[in-house]
Amino acid sequence: MIYDDINQTITTERLQLRLFQPADAETVTKLCNNYSIYKGTLTLPYPYTMDCAISWIETHVHNFNTDKSYEFAVCDRRNGTLYGAIALTNHARYENGEIAYWIGEEYWGKGYATEASKAMIDFAFQVKNFHKVYARHFASNPASGKVIQKIGMIQEGILLDHVKKDNQFEDLVYYGILNN
Repeated sequence: MIYDDINQTITTERLQLRLFQPADAETVTKLCNNYSIYKGTLTLPYPYTMDCAISWIETHVHNFNTDKSYEFAVCDRRNGTLYGAIALTNHARYENGEIAYWIGEEYWGKGYATEASKAMIDFAFQVKNFHKVYARHFASNPASGKVIQKIGMIQEGILLDHVKKDNQFEDLVYYGILNN
């Protein structure tokens, strides 16, 4: 992982994580307006409109510059293709944060979420000096759990029937990793 503070980018073997630009709104809308993405995420609306994308992207620079959260576009390092998003919240008081991500369905199974998540953990520990990073997923989304396990997180617990989505209660599985 190489972090460029001036350009606010993270570079990995295959990916570049960069701040979203207004021009990304159309691609974000296309990728997120997908029921499969919606059902695996906690807060993503469905249907997902251009207005959703624009208002979401508009918050990113302020959030980044005020150390509230770091929301990056997950892009191909060589050609710039936008695959999805990854974010890290900053709970400065507790020196921890949560990783959350989504990848467009057409790009599933290629390891992009895992590679981007590893880079975000490195960013959290090496650049932001967090003590802990955590992640959570719906029990009904085991693929997300596999990504979390691949990046070295340890399951800490399950919150039973913790959230309601589409009129159905969902268990949330929590994982964490410490900066040792």
